[in-house]
Amino acid sequence: MPPLDKPLEVPDDPALAAKLREQQAKVDALNLRYKHHGATAVIDKALQDTDAGDLALVSSFGAESVVLLHLVSVVDRSTPVIFIDTEMLFTETLVYQSEIAERLGLQDMRIIRAAEAEIAAGDPDGTLHQRDTDACCALRKTAPLQKALQGFDGWFTGRKRFQGATRETLDFFEVDGPDRIKVNPLAHWAPEDIRAYMDENRLPRHPLVAKGYPSIGCAPCTSPVKEGEDQRAGRWRGTQKEECGIHFVNGRMVRIGAGQ
Repeated sequence: MPPLDKPLEVPDDPALAAKLREQQAKVDALNLRYKHHGATAVIDKALQDTDAGDLALVSSFGAESVVLLHLVSVVDRSTPVIFIDTEMLFTETLVYQSEIAERLGLQDMRIIRAAEAEIAAGDPDGTLHQRDTDACCALRKTAPLQKALQGFDGWFTGRKRFQGATRETLDFFEVDGPDRIKVNPLAHWAPEDIRAYMDENRLPRHPLVAKGYPSIGCAPCTSPVKEGEDQRAGRWRGTQKEECGIHFVNGRMVRIGAGQ
């Protein structure tokens, strides 16, 4: 998040602005409190800290997801884990999700999808992604997640600074609108940290990683990455799109509404 003296992408609403400032103050305090902690300690403390509130883990079960899933399972296997099935995922991802959830003993696995009526109205022939990727992500991913997160005060993500320009200043804690925060325990991890952790704990890789997919989303909008490219270069290739919409872009809040 940018400093509060820089404008956030929010409506001119004094009440909303006040809530955002309150959230920012909470996040600043949490980052200060845990700035010298490692990932496991951040997870453990966040799950216990009343300032963080009730938390869920949102996971794509993608290329590196197993690291955070394993860390959280070690701390507390009862932590709710939310997986968004956009119904356009690779078959390999669906199989991998089932296998990892069983292997780690995740006790509160929640698989969510957009309502059939919403898909029928917004993307009846399954081609929305060819015309408007933002609208497709909003329909199949962002809106279902917002519903699933109702009742939670925040959520864990597996984002890391090395993943691209939009993530290079990530902190452990950040604002996610006026009512929730995000927790990024792996924010400061490097690629070699990820590989080492997976090797040391004998964690299975997503099968598509070996086929040149270092970042894995929906099948129609994800392609292999060439050597030397940014690891997210295969996501929405040929467009300016870099994020699906469930996260901040360039530190600004993504607007979610009927017009998006």
